[in-house]
Amino acid sequence: MSAQLLDGKALAKIIQSDLKSRFAALAESSGVAPILAVVRVGDDTSAAGYARAIERTCTGVGVTFAAHALAGDATQAAVEAAIAKLNSDPTIHGVMILDPLPGQIDGQRLIDQLNPAKDVDGVHPLNAGRLSAQKAPYFVPATPAGAIRLLEEAGVEFKGKQAVIIGRSDIVGKPMALLLLHRHCTVTIAHSRTVDLPGVARRADILCVAIGRPEMVRGDWIKPGAVVVDFGTTYTDDGLKGDCAQAEVAEVAGMLTPVPGGTGPVTNAMLMSNLLGAYRLGIGN
Repeated sequence: MSAQLLDGKALAKIIQSDLKSRFAALAESSGVAPILAVVRVGDDTSAAGYARAIERTCTGVGVTFAAHALAGDATQAAVEAAIAKLNSDPTIHGVMILDPLPGQIDGQRLIDQLNPAKDVDGVHPLNAGRLSAQKAPYFVPATPAGAIRLLEEAGVEFKGKQAVIIGRSDIVGKPMALLLLHRHCTVTIAHSRTVDLPGVARRADILCVAIGRPEMVRGDWIKPGAVVVDFGTTYTDDGLKGDCAQAEVAEVAGMLTPVPGGTGPVTNAMLMSNLLGAYRLGIGN
């Protein structure tokens, strides 16, 4: 068996083309330009690279990117003041806080301070709670939202399927579990301390891996014909690697999101989709 590889790049282009038209129409009718504010503290190279990627995506869909960079020695009060200003600015429709943050900054306090209506990352507790309860409006973290969109476009059936998520982070594992549960999967959340993790993985019709360990999941962890979603992005001496040993997994799985080119490209597109929702809230549309 050779798995069908789900093309995130192609899907991202389709999503962004549609979003560009939607943003343009709303901007014309409202007279208000959509703006995303991105807060970065310090000069971490990965955060800076992510900011550039977001800026390119914004440009591609007709959104203004507003960078708010603070020095690495900024105080908690200074960062909170910057976020408070963005929260109250009616011209700003979405606010993101980039990780990693310097050691003196309490990231959770910043997240708690975010205006939930501008939280396009879907990290505020109110958005997380609304997602859990399926009480709109809420924003879903872009990475799991993109994975679901990929699976839907591929025609994956969810109802009654056994889904296993390896990883329990607030921005990928937990929301992915909820999104699958809402689509009537039977969901198991596993992690590095799960007893017989390979055996648990082998039960999955849909296996999602977001554990941050390159090529940890091997081919013999996979149920034949399973759908495998690899969220991993670890840079190694051999290049970018996912959490799955791709060649091995592809021999067993029915569908696989490749790394690179799978969930990654769709993430920023879904971020823009969240921003569209926040923009519509902001202009009262």
